[in-house]
Amino acid sequence: MFRKIINTNNSKTTIIIRLMVGAVFFSEGVQKFLFPAIRGAGRFEKIGLPSPEFLGSFVGFFEILCGILLLLGLLTRLASIPLIIIMLVAFAATKVEVLANEGFWELLHGSRTDWAMLLGSIFLLITGGGNWSIDKILIKNGA
Repeated sequence: MFRKIINTNNSKTTIIIRLMVGAVFFSEGVQKFLFPAIRGAGRFEKIGLPSPEFLGSFVGFFEILCGILLLLGLLTRLASIPLIIIMLVAFAATKVEVLANEGFWELLHGSRTDWAMLLGSIFLLITGGGNWSIDKILIKNGA
């Protein structure tokens, strides 16, 4: 089972997606703690999510943890799952209203980073960490 989770391909370019997605999620998670009024609990309260204090810290923690795992290429597939969920909730909580009030083109403009993070996370779930990852080292060493 563990071997299936860390399984990855030999792609040398997957690191580009890992670094992009990992760095953005790590940065966003840290900002939820540094600037809770605008990035964490305050933002979650503004968009109407329940328990914004808890959710701000909860989501921030997972963004930091999973961002670090992606940057390292450790448990890449597993780390991408919470990030996919975070992005789907973000779309539902913020972008549906944009579509209804401001239209399709504003939705596309305002969600370009969200799409990149969602699709990058899905890519990593499918492919794993790639050639330059701790997952690959673990596989080579017989984990």
